[in-house]
Formats: sequence, C-alpha cells, structure tokens
Amino acid sequence: MSGASEITDDWTEKSEPQWRERLTPEQFRITRKKGTERAFSGEYWDSKTPGVYLCVCCGLPLFESEAKFDSGTGWPSFYEPSGERNVATVQERTFFLGCRTEVLCARCDAHLGHVFSDGPQPTGMRYCINSVALELEEKASDAKE
Repeated sequence: MSGASEITDDWTEKSEPQWRERLTPEQFRITRKKGTERAFSGEYWDSKTPGVYLCVCCGLPLFESEAKFDSGTGWPSFYEPSGERNVATVQERTFFLGCRTEVLCARCDAHLGHVFSDGPQPTGMRYCINSVALELEEKASDAKE
C-alpha cells in the first residue's frame, strides 16, 4: 500500500477515499486524521539503520538518519529535517496540552508529529515523529562482497 516506489514527480492531491485506498488504516488515522502511535510501538523509534526517512503518503524526503537521536520518548526523534522546505509547522492550541507545534509534510500535509525546543545541538530542536508516517529508504551498503 505504501511505498516510495509508487511515488512519481507528478504529485497530485488526493481525496479522502483515495488516501484510504492507498494507506493502511493506521497510516490514515495518523497522517490524515492527526493521530499518534503509542510510545515505543513504532517500527523506527530505535532504528539505527542508515538512510533517508520519506513521507509514507507522498515519498518526500523528510529526515536523514544522521540527524536521528535517542530522545528517550519512544518515538523517532531528529534534530533537523532533511530540508527546511520539506516540512511545515503549525501552532496548535489545545485545552489539555496548551500550545505546541505540529509538523507536517510540506508536499501533502500529512501529520508527522510535533517539534519541541529541547533537542540536542546543533539545532536544539526535537522533531518527535510517528514511525507510521515514515518509510525508511535504506542507504546502499558500501561493503564490497
């Protein structure tokens, strides 16, 4: 259902029925309905595999594995996106949580997670992202066989 190999350069917006057809129910709930996965339950929260994390909805490169760090939160955390123009942020105000900053895919508006200012240097930021919103494109091994 998901996969960067399905993505082409001729990106077009999709309707809710098209998203439901393309994504798993969990991917749809999180990326299109602004849900979240349970801490320590996602595929990538503790992954050390080198590569690029793509948007599961449209394949846009979002985060490099080199910017990933263990935040202890149970979600994949990054100190910066792979490109400033690849993610968008929106201020959220909720009764229970006050104000926080939502992170979205800049191409398809998929909900990815939230960003906080308690991350490591060099940026001091912590992009706390749902695994289900990502697809890891692994780097080719440099090892010769």
